[in-house]
Amino acid sequence: MYTSTFTFAKRQYDDEFHALDNVIAQIAKSIPGYLGEETWENPATGLISNVYYWDTMDSLRQLIDHPAHIKAKQRQARWLNGYQIVIAQVLRSYGGGGIAHPLAQSALVANHSDSRTE
Repeated sequence: MYTSTFTFAKRQYDDEFHALDNVIAQIAKSIPGYLGEETWENPATGLISNVYYWDTMDSLRQLIDHPAHIKAKQRQARWLNGYQIVIAQVLRSYGGGGIAHPLAQSALVANHSDSRTE
C-alpha cells in the first residue's frame, strides 16, 4: 500500500482550476486501487496537504501518468505558490476506531493488542 502526499501553498483559484481539480478527483476515484484520501490544513502556515491512499504503486502511477494530471502539473504555478510531493509505502496502519479513516477497513489494519504496532 502507498500514500501520495501533496502539500502546497495556494494562490488564487479560478474556474479552470476547479474544473481540472474535479476531473482529476473523479479519475483518481475511478482507478482500481484508489483507497481514499484526507485533506489537512495548517492554520499557522496556510499550507494544505492532501493524502491519497493507493493499494499498489501501479494504481498511483495510473493517476500520475494521466493526461489531466500532467496538464495540472504543467499549469500549477498559476494556482500554487509552491508544492512538495511525498510518495511513501505504508508498512502498517491501525487505530482504536472512533474516527473515519480511508484505511480503517484495510487488510493492513493490525490488531490493536499487537504490541509491535505501538
